[in-house]
Amino acid sequence: MRIAKVQMLEFSGEVLQFALPEGEPDQLRKILDEVFAPCDMLISTREISVPQVFVSDMDSTMIGQECIDELADYAGLKDRVAEITERAMQGELDFESALRERVGLLAGLSEDAIAECLDQRITPMTGAAVLVGTLRNHGCRTILVTGGFHHFADPVGKMLAFERVVGNRLEVTGGKLTGGLVSPITDSRVKQQVLEEEVSAFTDGAVSLASGDGANDIPMLEAADFGFAYHAKPKARAAANGVIEQGDLTAILKLLEIPSSEWTSS
Repeated sequence: MRIAKVQMLEFSGEVLQFALPEGEPDQLRKILDEVFAPCDMLISTREISVPQVFVSDMDSTMIGQECIDELADYAGLKDRVAEITERAMQGELDFESALRERVGLLAGLSEDAIAECLDQRITPMTGAAVLVGTLRNHGCRTILVTGGFHHFADPVGKMLAFERVVGNRLEVTGGKLTGGLVSPITDSRVKQQVLEEEVSAFTDGAVSLASGDGANDIPMLEAADFGFAYHAKPKARAAANGVIEQGDLTAILKLLEIPSSEWTSS
């Protein structure tokens, strides 16, 4: 493999930049994995630039928890639900079937448990507010899209200043979860569609960024110009051209060549 240039970014001594005269991203990825992994990296055949559209997963990406697992703990079912969640994230189970099975186990749980769970257990991932705030300050449109639930996603989206939130809706009757969902279902296909819809809203197209950690995020990560697998499951990591394994979410800003002097959380 021929390398045209290797340099540290002027504003960041943490980022080593390689430039190749020919496009050999797979070979470069293999070499970097062999030499540097685990590491944070972005391999792109297009020039690195600030995106106009950012679409992100929520659970274990923008927040540090899996909401359905934490909610299941209020029903005494966390271990059982978490096992299904893990297999779905690894790509071992069909997403919609796994989601319906887990939600079904929550039938009869008080809606008040959601508010309590939000207040006591759901916390933003380190760097989340800075990532979203900085991108918005650079004119990027920000969308939170999750296979989780609006009961959680709407407050999280507001807290982190996302401009749009897409997710699933838990069915509630008489203040209790019925164990059902209100259609339609937000799955991997919808995540990709949301990204493509947002990009197409720009007359000349837009540079897109996506972040996620599980199998349900793969189509979205593959469709984005810069798709970041954040401390992700192996299948999601393999599908993405960006990987964050060491740093927090601000590592994405470094790899997009946005100086820390321009970072903001508002």
